[in-house]
Amino acid sequence: MTTLVFVHGWSVTSTAVYGAMPRRVQEAARSAGLALTVHDIYLSEYVSFDDAVTMGDLVRAFDRALRDLHLSTGSVACITHSTGGPVVREWLRAQRDTPGSYSTIRLSHLVMLAPANFGSALARLGKGTLGRLKAWFNGVEPGQRILDWLELGSAASLSLNLDHIHGADPAAKGQFLFVLTGDRPDRSLYDHLNSYTGENGSDGVVRIASANLNACHAVLAVAAGKRGLAADTLSLSLLRGPRCAFKLIAGAAHSGEDQGILAAAAPATVDAIVRCLAVNDAGAYAAVCDAFDTENRARDADKVELEPAGPFAPRVHIHDPRSMLVLRLADDTGEPLTGAGFLLTAGPEASLDQLPPGFLTDRQANAADPCTVTLFLNHALLAGDARVPDPRNPRRTLRAAVASHRPYGARVQPADLAGLVHHVLAASAADEDLFAMLGPHQTTVLDVVLPRRIHEGVFRLTRDLVPHDFRHPDPGPSIAE
Repeated sequence: MTTLVFVHGWSVTSTAVYGAMPRRVQEAARSAGLALTVHDIYLSEYVSFDDAVTMGDLVRAFDRALRDLHLSTGSVACITHSTGGPVVREWLRAQRDTPGSYSTIRLSHLVMLAPANFGSALARLGKGTLGRLKAWFNGVEPGQRILDWLELGSAASLSLNLDHIHGADPAAKGQFLFVLTGDRPDRSLYDHLNSYTGENGSDGVVRIASANLNACHAVLAVAAGKRGLAADTLSLSLLRGPRCAFKLIAGAAHSGEDQGILAAAAPATVDAIVRCLAVNDAGAYAAVCDAFDTENRARDADKVELEPAGPFAPRVHIHDPRSMLVLRLADDTGEPLTGAGFLLTAGPEASLDQLPPGFLTDRQANAADPCTVTLFLNHALLAGDARVPDPRNPRRTLRAAVASHRPYGARVQPADLAGLVHHVLAASAADEDLFAMLGPHQTTVLDVVLPRRIHEGVFRLTRDLVPHDFRHPDPGPSIAE
């Protein structure tokens, strides 16, 4: 067995955060026949609660810390929690892209517990007044630069994830990535000032879809011959990333000693970790992927949670699979479409009124780039879902059957419909169903790209030597492409 390094998450100030997990993994690995002793385990102590520290700083320091281990085998496995997952993934990319500056230590297994791979809806709030007050009471800073990375739709997180989606399959070179995440928040940790801590489709901090590395990159753009005078027709292209082993840990939350996926060190989590560490070739990895998929389907079928509410009737939570859509609006020169509207449509008539009620759970624009907006969608409602019975009395209905309203489309309404430089209305093709780009518990990065219309009035040549004013030029026709 290789050396095993545990890497914690954001704003951790004590190795007590690991709880009993290292010891229990060691014991379970030994029982499973994996040679893992206490001397093979290292616990990380990295600083993310300093506003000056960047993700790049953590990557360079992580590499140095690994070098200092003087590993005899030259390889290491990592178990990470939360932000620890992106830290190690950024290190892997840096190691690949600048090999002369980073060690040649090989990562064999990366087991990520509740990783914030696509960020967290809480990150933006952590940078606000409440986050700073909490940090002040803890005697630390919020960690502004790391929170910038973790904000939904950040350029840094999208760069890493698009690199993964478009890159080679890590398993093909004997590098195995796993994502294990909880399926619900710990209701006892609910913060009434921050509803994200009780958000269904998340573990109370990180959304399931944001943790999952089974992701897509979609592009809606004007195909050749589809450009119109008053409106453009958008066609969809879609690329799915390499398959990643992904498992939902039933009943686990992001943090907390009772339900936290790390601190609680529950048998289900420990067992899943050992199953991951036992993988030693591409065939075994594919088998674990298949097994996890089967187990996830069983969890999704048992999706009703009844939260005790004292003397009152329990609160009902229906854990539908959600999808996260990171929407980026720009034109074909890379200019952001500031002020543009993006509207989803449903049905053969491409109606704005046929979308199923409750399909949109949340939307959040990125603070640094308002033209990048993350939508949190209820995949089950968009797909159409069977009746949900009450587990206390199957004859009672908690939610009636929901019909699918496919096909789903989109309209884009630019703010600048006229002028020397402008854009025109656009809509997805009538025979296109955008539902194809969404996956349950998955994230899709969607780039919507409109042609930039430049008119000949932007630059003219004249043989008239008599001076004349062109402060109000006639736009003239658009320049032919």
